[in-house]
Amino acid sequence: MASTQLELFSSPISVDAPPALFPRRDGHPIQPQGISNRSSAGPIQTNKFYSNLYLGSQGQAVWTLPYVIWVDKNPLSWGLSISHTEARQLAFGPSGADPPRYFISPLGIKSLAFSATEFNAGSTINTAQHQDYSVELSLYANRGAFGAETKKITSNLVLGMGFVTARYYDLVPVLNSGVMFLKLEKGVSPRSGVDKWKATLEDRTVWFIYVCPEGRPSVNLKLESSSRIVGDFSFTGYIQITKAPNAAAERTIDSTAGAFPLTTILTANYAIEDNVASYQLTHIKHGSNNAGALLMYALPHHITSFETVTAQGVASSIKLQTPTKGNATAVVANQWRFTEAGLPSKYATWLPNDGFGLSDPAISSVIDAALRKEIRQDFVNGSDIDSMYFAGKALAKYAQLVLVACDVIGDKELTRTSLERLKAAVDRFATNKQKYGLVYETTWKGIISDAIFKTGDQMTDFGNGNYNDHHFHYGYHIYAAAVIGHIEMVLNGRLGWAERNKAWVNTMIRDVANPSDKDPYFPVSRCFDWWHGHSWAKGIFESGDGKDQESTSEDYNYAYAQRLWGLITGDRAMEGRALLMLSIMKRSFNTYFLLDDKNTVQPQPFIRNKVTGILFENKVDHATYFGLKEEYIHGIHIIPITPVSPYIRQSAFCRQEWMSTFDKKTGSIDNGWKGVLYANMALFEPEESWKFFSQSGFQDKWLDDGATRTWYLVMAAGRSYF
Repeated sequence: MASTQLELFSSPISVDAPPALFPRRDGHPIQPQGISNRSSAGPIQTNKFYSNLYLGSQGQAVWTLPYVIWVDKNPLSWGLSISHTEARQLAFGPSGADPPRYFISPLGIKSLAFSATEFNAGSTINTAQHQDYSVELSLYANRGAFGAETKKITSNLVLGMGFVTARYYDLVPVLNSGVMFLKLEKGVSPRSGVDKWKATLEDRTVWFIYVCPEGRPSVNLKLESSSRIVGDFSFTGYIQITKAPNAAAERTIDSTAGAFPLTTILTANYAIEDNVASYQLTHIKHGSNNAGALLMYALPHHITSFETVTAQGVASSIKLQTPTKGNATAVVANQWRFTEAGLPSKYATWLPNDGFGLSDPAISSVIDAALRKEIRQDFVNGSDIDSMYFAGKALAKYAQLVLVACDVIGDKELTRTSLERLKAAVDRFATNKQKYGLVYETTWKGIISDAIFKTGDQMTDFGNGNYNDHHFHYGYHIYAAAVIGHIEMVLNGRLGWAERNKAWVNTMIRDVANPSDKDPYFPVSRCFDWWHGHSWAKGIFESGDGKDQESTSEDYNYAYAQRLWGLITGDRAMEGRALLMLSIMKRSFNTYFLLDDKNTVQPQPFIRNKVTGILFENKVDHATYFGLKEEYIHGIHIIPITPVSPYIRQSAFCRQEWMSTFDKKTGSIDNGWKGVLYANMALFEPEESWKFFSQSGFQDKWLDDGATRTWYLVMAAGRSYF
């Protein structure tokens, strides 16, 4: 029988306004700059690659990969700058560090730039069409004098675009270079209506320039100086620029010149019984070329899951370095098709290995003893914290205790009484009566902590009010709610509390992972980037090195929680999206963040760190935002340990990480990070993890504020075969 097919992005979770329990709040302290038709633009993305274009100075870069783009506001060279740097230009540091603590790609190297003789210090920029993987950028010579329809350049900035394309509207084109031009040569036109030039820079890199006029003879380009190419008259049409990594690339580049992507659209299907998902990134093509398909660039994790039809378009000899994700490879295709088989439905569940082995009396008696001590904690007061993040961690650990009472120990009376205490603790947040409540903020359209308004501190609760870390924070709350629903089903055969509070949970999910632009109250997929394969944690902060993420584990913990909530509420599409996210995360995290000895993507000198630390768009820093100790840097990629952890964190990698960083070195760690490290040991040496947590000399200070000894024993036993 054919598997049931479910489209994952066609329907919104809801189109209703957020529940009234979230007060409306106007006047966010950070206002977007230069948004066209802002009143009708819909929700504005906060965590996407292009947000530097409407934050702060509007002069910081955006990373379309493999290119870096920014607006140069120097009056002498005002325009749209393009940079591409090679692996040899990465800077490692600090000096003498082995392995290096960080690597960074140089910024501000202007390979080429689009400009015009009409641009000056008074020129301005606007953005429009803020899509998931693209934005339309407009540069106006003088909007006050000429209006919005002429004397401008527009450029569609799309992730992975092979050409940087600028449409000129009645401007005399200028192309600048900070690297300096060595020579400019007129080439053979690849097709009617497309003129070609070859620019060689002083660094000996080769860039091709294609000019596509509209309705009149093409402009002629002249090398006016070593830094400036200028056209011979006012021009309307397209100019495309691309870098050639080698001479053999010229034929492919010629065949694809004349067309470019306007945007990219995501679609996906979930074959439920087959446990397989497929997804597509369709590039909306403008213009025409000889190939009939677009030149795009794919990241390493894309290549490994391409379906055959897409893999046939891979031009494996054409590669360009990216700052933090290895080489991007050219793909000639209008649509990328991917398949993710073996979705982690058996991992993203309530107990490790579905509770296998936990009923053994020798094991369950130890777990039972730990549980009866820890479950006496004060759930209500213990979660009364002025931070959505830390409160969420507390609620999640309490939920795990009640889950163990229900599904491992099977004590119904203890489960019932503890469940009521858990509901009371979560109710504080479900009724929005915590110390800093959540509000629906109308500028950027999302659910944020009102601490930003009450304290004036934009970094309160890790910047939640500026849309930092929402997937980290809300994931814990969603998990706790899902556990309540699961236990209700076990005890009563139906949902009660979970059904009554469904809108509260779904609103948090809409804030983080709204699947559809039919929902007018939240941007689509605020945090998770389906192109990059992971979330970006940084919100509306202007950033010289772009977006970043510090914790892989709290990223996949969000997806895990979403899957569990979808499971108990019967939302199969929500489940499917979460399972697909987890499958893609497994690829991306084990390619860019969790560095196995055999990793060939990240720079070899850096691999011995084993984890990236904070991965930015432009740099990788083996660090955390709260310190440089190794247990912090590794631990933030471990917490929380759940049944889905071994799916992402492969046993071989975890063993390498331990042996290279922590073996015989944990004696000096005397706090909660010690427990985190030994809990992670359950993923590769579960018996040793069990011994650590079951020892008579165990100390509670070795537990993180989001963890319990009970849960760590369950994780170790569930992974063991003793």
